Amino acid sequence: MTSKLLLISNSTNYGEEYLDYTKPHISDFLGKSVKSVLFIPYAGVSISFDDYALKVENVFLQMGYALQSIHKASDPVQAVREAEAIVVGGGNTFHLVHMLYETGVMDAIRERVTSGIPYIGWSAGSNVACPSIKTTNDMPITQPKSFDTLNLVPFQINPHYTDGVIPNHNGETREQRIREFLVANPDKVVVGLKEGTMLRIENGNIGYIGSKTIKVFRKNEPTLEFDKNASLDFLK
Repeated sequence: MTSKLLLISNSTNYGEEYLDYTKPHISDFLGKSVKSVLFIPYAGVSISFDDYALKVENVFLQMGYALQSIHKASDPVQAVREAEAIVVGGGNTFHLVHMLYETGVMDAIRERVTSGIPYIGWSAGSNVACPSIKTTNDMPITQPKSFDTLNLVPFQINPHYTDGVIPNHNGETREQRIREFLVANPDKVVVGLKEGTMLRIENGNIGYIGSKTIKVFRKNEPTLEFDKNASLDFLK
């Protein structure tokens, strides 16, 4: 993997300000050479793209980065081609993918990121960095052209992963849902990213950031669990 990626489980931890826990990691990831980022708000559904972009822009300005939102570009593909870095926000993954295909930027993003510009995504933005969105938690509120996405990493991510079980609720756990996916897709690997965690991929290495553990699922194999001191390069 030659791409430079920061794939974040969730935007905001309980009781914190928006994107607060991510700020030092985003700043370190982007560094000083990047001056401006291109934001993709297409996962926003219950919030307007204008409001979503402004919300994210306020945080990035605090870190010293200007922000342009792709929804204001007269030519979205050209905006991607000129971007110094790409940031994809969370929301509904199906709506995000629908818009990425509708605006024609899916291939352009892949080309730019595989050529070396930084990519940051949280929640739905992390989902679309994978080969497909088949391990998203979201409701399919719209039907995209395809479930295939950016394929920037060779594994699937399940953001907001939890081992939690709701008392007196007979629905499947998150792990059971992932195991169902693996029955239908036996050659795939799924990474469960808990709240407050992220993957940083750079120079061909995969680093894990967060105080919680990460879980890795394969078909017919025990679930593996790692802390931040473990090497995840086996995922490459």
